[in-house]
Amino acid sequence: MSQNREPFASLLLYHAFKFSVVNPMLRVYFQGRIYGAQNVPSSGPLVIVSNHASNYDPPIVSNCVRRPVSYMAKEELFKIPILKQAIELYGAYPVSRGTSDRNAIRKALEYLEQGWAVGLFLQGTRTPDGRITDPKRGAALIAAKAKAPIIPVCLWGTQEIEQKGKAIPRRVPVTVRIGELIPAPTSTTKEELETVTQKCAIAINQLHDLGR
Repeated sequence: MSQNREPFASLLLYHAFKFSVVNPMLRVYFQGRIYGAQNVPSSGPLVIVSNHASNYDPPIVSNCVRRPVSYMAKEELFKIPILKQAIELYGAYPVSRGTSDRNAIRKALEYLEQGWAVGLFLQGTRTPDGRITDPKRGAALIAAKAKAPIIPVCLWGTQEIEQKGKAIPRRVPVTVRIGELIPAPTSTTKEELETVTQKCAIAINQLHDLGR
């Protein structure tokens, strides 16, 4: 039987990191604005889809939806002692570059079964301006298999954070807008998955058009 929430240790780590590091940085350093957080269910399986423009996106999304979000991470990170345990508590799961994503999909489904929110970038890779131009059906497939609702999240301004050759992030305004729940696809047919995927892409781009 699945549980309705993430493990207590993960929740504890999430809140500790959120309030000590991520939230102050987002609110103060990036002058963060958050809209639509009330749209996010506080528990139960959930697929979060967003645009992607920087390495700062996963912690920002998790901070704004007010619950831990499990993301796939590079396999290499799981070979580092202590870091491995920490990111696993955070719900990260490994994915191998250049290999089949079946294992990543299976792991995402396991986390959803346990009541986690799973985060996926709708286009799979970073885009230069934060807009979705080529959405992938993977998130819709996972949502269909898990029978989990989807919620679209738009990150505005994060493409300006990282500076080539510099470790310190640029201080730029960031806005996060969270859309309304989208029901899970009713089947795993290509047509149904494409319909829901396009609905997610349209929702994210419309939120992006609202700007700051």
